[in-house]
Amino acid sequence: NMINLLPIGSVVLLKDATKKLMIIGIMQVKESENKTYDYLAVPYPEGYLGQDTNFLFDHEDINDIIFLGYTNPERESFIKAMDIIYNLKDK
Repeated sequence: NMINLLPIGSVVLLKDATKKLMIIGIMQVKESENKTYDYLAVPYPEGYLGQDTNFLFDHEDINDIIFLGYTNPERESFIKAMDIIYNLKDK
């Protein structure tokens, strides 16, 4: 469910991980696998170091939310619109 996705800027720790990640994107498609992941993230605190250090993962892979990113009415409208689009696509 899109509405439950964390905002960009959120910092998380994945299951069985010691390195924190900061979310920089949602609903990312990996063409080579023909799969959509909930999140795209970079290492925290380093940030973007190149494509080789980007992480794709799903919400259920998160063990702990360290920091919740910024949210406002603009984001809420965006998420609701995205949710409608993705729900229509699945039908």
